[in-house]
Amino acid sequence: MITTDEIRKIAQLAHLEITDAEVELYTPQMISIVEYVKQLDELDTASIESATGGLTPEGEATDGARADEIRPSLGQAAALQEAPDALAGHFRVPKVL
Repeated sequence: MITTDEIRKIAQLAHLEITDAEVELYTPQMISIVEYVKQLDELDTASIESATGGLTPEGEATDGARADEIRPSLGQAAALQEAPDALAGHFRVPKVL
């Protein structure tokens, strides 16, 4: 069972600001989704061959390799030109930890 506290935690992890009314709206919806997905646990998958990285026979038959050629890089100035928050030649990103 998913609790309203877990919905708030999920929203926080996703950097979403949700109201108490939205928490009350989303909690039963999330419970319904999880219950629906739990149906997969009931399937007998013993006879199904494991997929390797999502590759299909068609994908394995396709040569996706290309020659390793040296090409000019984009360059620091061009790379940082559209950055929302660049500082001293670097991309600034939000602190994660």
